[in-house]
Amino acid sequence: MIPFGEKIVYQVYPKSFKDSNNDGFGDLSGIVEKLDYLKDLGIDYIWITPFFLSPQKDNGYDISSYTKIDPEFGSMKDFELLVKEADKRNIGIMLDMVFNHTSTEHIWFQNALDGDKKYQNYYIFKEAPKDKAPTNWVSKFGGSAWEYSKRAGKWYLHLFDVSQADLNWENPEVREELKNIIFFWKSKGVRGFRFDVINLISKPDVFEDDNVGDGRRFYTDGKKVHQYLKELVRDTGIKDYITVGEMSSTSIKECIKYSNPGEKELSMCFNFHHLKVDYKDGDKWKLMAPDIASLKSIFKEWQEKIQSSNGLNALFWCNHDQPRIVSRLGDEGKYYKESAKMLAGLIHLMRGTPYIYQGEEIGMTDPHFKSIDMYRDVESLNYYKILMEQGLNSDEALTILDRRSRDNSRTPMQWSAKKNAGFSKVSPWINVADNYKSINVENEKDDKDSILSFYKKLITIRKENTVISAGNISFIDTNENIIAYKRSLGERKILVFCNMSNKDESLDIDLDGFKKLIGNYGELNYIDKNLRLSPYEFVAVEN
Repeated sequence: MIPFGEKIVYQVYPKSFKDSNNDGFGDLSGIVEKLDYLKDLGIDYIWITPFFLSPQKDNGYDISSYTKIDPEFGSMKDFELLVKEADKRNIGIMLDMVFNHTSTEHIWFQNALDGDKKYQNYYIFKEAPKDKAPTNWVSKFGGSAWEYSKRAGKWYLHLFDVSQADLNWENPEVREELKNIIFFWKSKGVRGFRFDVINLISKPDVFEDDNVGDGRRFYTDGKKVHQYLKELVRDTGIKDYITVGEMSSTSIKECIKYSNPGEKELSMCFNFHHLKVDYKDGDKWKLMAPDIASLKSIFKEWQEKIQSSNGLNALFWCNHDQPRIVSRLGDEGKYYKESAKMLAGLIHLMRGTPYIYQGEEIGMTDPHFKSIDMYRDVESLNYYKILMEQGLNSDEALTILDRRSRDNSRTPMQWSAKKNAGFSKVSPWINVADNYKSINVENEKDDKDSILSFYKKLITIRKENTVISAGNISFIDTNENIIAYKRSLGERKILVFCNMSNKDESLDIDLDGFKKLIGNYGELNYIDKNLRLSPYEFVAVEN
């Protein structure tokens, strides 16, 4: 059996999901309002991105208290009601634990700045001249990964924003603090955890300049990371909980260790290699057309190698950090609906646990903002300045943000054609995408041909077919525009075919004895051992 192979996780970005009190911000009570919708969709867990107390410099990933709820999202009573109501619907709540860093407004860090030696050892402080950082490492959000604090008289490490100081996992007191946070939320009825950039927690013994890269090779999948995770999971009793680790720039070898049940670390891993196939020269901020051959190769390698060593992948296209996949790899025009369904089918029938990001199930697109004033994301605003400093003009920089910004996935959930897409009665914290009057839940819920209805079918098929939830996977050789694979368990087989292009494609293959299971077009176009696929067609057949 594949752990959680029959389960579906739905990610909620609460700030943009549903505003229950009409202040322009989504909240916990808004999630409660929509539990019946999620139950009807067929999901098993709701992963909620951070709603803890935070100055919101990085939309909640800069936590100033792990056990207090930011008033913007509601109260502890609201959360307790959410858990209770979700339990009634057999839906588990999964929380997002940001354990690599805290906000610089956290009391631990404030104590450290005041000179408290105990709390300075909670973080990574280094002494060095004021005008020279301890190393040349680059922050994930641009600029130096170090900041000099006049108050402390030292430099501190921040792999992300300057307001996010990295924790010192070498210190056993830090690890105990983090375990206590897990215990706290377990006592509230939480049934799963997602760990943010968890493979970055083990830093090197010696901090040195990186003369070939940005420093990540010194701290990615560090030498003690598996030791730390084993300890965390063992001591908090979450071995049988659904747990997923967000892995930054990781490898198959490491993800097998993280997710193999025998290692007693995590249930599964998020990796992002398949979402870098449109990065020119590996640079997120340089555009190119998606490399479908590379995408196919990455899926094949990760799926088959992880399987061979009993590891597990989380299956996903979208999240709060990624642009909308239909805008990225699909077609917003003539083949909009077909491409959205094809991309869903491609992921949902693979080996692993599928994750749906809010709005993905109705085919939400990037908003295509026209002005820098419409962006809210700290990374996007930082890189807009960096791109301009590199010599790009405003239009060129905005073109890149249009394709890359994390805000592309953070616009309000499109519930209806009403004002503000039914998200709120007042202007939301970030603009709604202009196409909300046509793309929304209300329009799709009773339409049997809608993207939403298609997602429901995919979820039902996974739950009803053990060959999908527990079977093996192997990839089928095809031409450059078709991704195809086989799922098998005993005598049962399901073959999946996805046309990634906007033109007709064909494949010579013997499908005698197979019948159509699901697809995004009409009847199977199969004649004389030749399968013909229409633009962005997805079809799965079973024996």
